Amino acid sequence: MSFLGGSEPEFDDESDFVPEHVPEPGAFLTGHDVLAGEGHVVVHEHAADAFEEHGVYDATFGYNLARLTLDPRHPDAGFRYAEETERPTTLRAEFTPTTAFCPQAEPLAVGAFRALDAVDDHGYDLVRVRVDPSLNGSEAVNDRLERLESGDGDPGGAERADADRPDATGGDANGPPSPF
Repeated sequence: MSFLGGSEPEFDDESDFVPEHVPEPGAFLTGHDVLAGEGHVVVHEHAADAFEEHGVYDATFGYNLARLTLDPRHPDAGFRYAEETERPTTLRAEFTPTTAFCPQAEPLAVGAFRALDAVDDHGYDLVRVRVDPSLNGSEAVNDRLERLESGDGDPGGAERADADRPDATGGDANGPPSPF
């Protein structure tokens, strides 16, 4: 039984690359050597291990975020990877959330970056993570990811891309003016 009460889907095997069950490479990967087949599988296995070690879980589905790429219910969501054309020792990872308004996209992308950046066994000198432009607010999230990548981001995680955006009650991300 699944976290949401339905039956578990038949996930793709971790050792298989199923092109029709992964998102199309987006703008962040354009012009770079997009990984497919065994190359994608190897990097994705390292990502799954890093996410497990560092607790990068999708709370909606109740599983390691790497499983999203193996979940046939969401063929347009998950991770795609590329090696930079000019610097093949740099891995680019692009996260496409299940919806354009996914409230977890930013913390999941930041968690994915931090987990991949924290491990050395993936074989890359530098890891860069971005969210697909299909996410509402992707520019702000990607700006934060770029700052984290360069070391300019808040190491405590207090900085959020929506920190200056007013909420529905008239407050800001630091706290609403009402107790609700």
